[in-house]
Amino acid sequence: MNAAEQAKDFRIASKIAAVVNLFKTEFPDLRSDLKPWTDDVETREMLDPDSIDISFHFPGYSFRCHCRSILIQIRFHAVDSDVRAIGLEAAGFSGLGRLWRLSTVEHWHFVGRKEPVPEMQEKLKRCCREAIDIFNRDLDVCDETA
Repeated sequence: MNAAEQAKDFRIASKIAAVVNLFKTEFPDLRSDLKPWTDDVETREMLDPDSIDISFHFPGYSFRCHCRSILIQIRFHAVDSDVRAIGLEAAGFSGLGRLWRLSTVEHWHFVGRKEPVPEMQEKLKRCCREAIDIFNRDLDVCDETA
C-alpha cells in the first residue's frame, strides 16, 4: 500500500521519513515517491494492506544498480496488538520491466536478469536491514522493559 496512505500517525510518518532518508543517504541521487501505485480499481484490488510501499527513482539508468527505479515493500504482521516488520521486498525496474529482486524473507539473494554490482548489493542489503530495524525499534524497547 502506498506509504502516503499508511502514514496515519506521527510515529509511522516519522519512520517512513527515516527510511526515505536512509536510502537517500546511501544513494544521494534518488528521488522518493510515497505513492508508487496508481489509484484505480485494478491496482487497489492487488494492494497489500499489510505493507508500506515506497519507490525511488534515479535521474537516469543506474549501471551500478542496474535499474532506473527501486520499489520497496516493507511487510508487516500483527502479533497481538503489535505490528512487526517481518521483511522487505525490493525490486529494480527499467523501461524493460523488473530486472532484479531481493527478498529479506527468503535468503537475501538478488535474482534477475541484471543484478546490481556487489558493492551496490551490499548497500541495498544494509538499507533493507536498517529499514526493518527502524520499524521494529519501538517494539524491541517495549519487549526489553516488559
